[in-house]
Amino acid sequence: MYQTLLTQLENGIFTITINRPDKMNALNHQVMTELGLVIDELVNTESIKSVIITGSGNKAFVAGADISEFQQINTQEAMGLAKTGQDIFFKIENCTKPVIAAVNGFALGGGCELAMACHFRIAADNAKFGQPEVNLGLMPGYGGTQRLPMLIGKGRAMELILSSNMIDAPTALQYGLVNYVVPQDELLPKTKAVLSIMNSKAPVAIAKSINAINHAYTGMKGYEQEIFGFSECFGTQDVKEGTAAFLEKRKPQFIGK
Repeated sequence: MYQTLLTQLENGIFTITINRPDKMNALNHQVMTELGLVIDELVNTESIKSVIITGSGNKAFVAGADISEFQQINTQEAMGLAKTGQDIFFKIENCTKPVIAAVNGFALGGGCELAMACHFRIAADNAKFGQPEVNLGLMPGYGGTQRLPMLIGKGRAMELILSSNMIDAPTALQYGLVNYVVPQDELLPKTKAVLSIMNSKAPVAIAKSINAINHAYTGMKGYEQEIFGFSECFGTQDVKEGTAAFLEKRKPQFIGK
């Protein structure tokens, strides 16, 4: 049914694997569309009690957005892109069933934002997290400026976003970005063990708890400002230079306009 996702249901746990290993599981239009569809499907499937989102292979959970799709985007299209991405990630965040990101390898840019949209994260010991959008003359657009400060604090989030630095799995654990760090071969078993406990609890109580906890962190105006800022970046020469430099594998030369 899906071209970019693999799905499996076992013992009430529904595993969604983003399957673009040749592109480090980068988020393109098709992946985002299919993520939205699969979340709608699982919410309405009684046999699904909980969800894992992961990436194929050991190198990347999701290494970011597919930058090749960014080169011809104008500000209006970028606003729609950010709004669509945020809406899909809101579906994940507000899913009535527990959703855990099993992070194997790189979770960068949109991949980090996807992981943060999940209810919490378990990382393999090779995981790396970051929001490197400023390297492209951009800013996060799928909720990164809002969720990262909520999870690790304003100061650390400011540093990571403005510097584009990556953090490794132990640092992510120290910051509170992930709940556990395990060896790669234990990532899915650990995630399934955690979810099996939750699956034994009352589904309505689980759903109501997720809703209540999410309401402790509301910042809709912030998300709106992220959409506007993200789209305005696409009106600059710097984003054209940043995306071209990325695709040409060279260092960008930004001019500030």
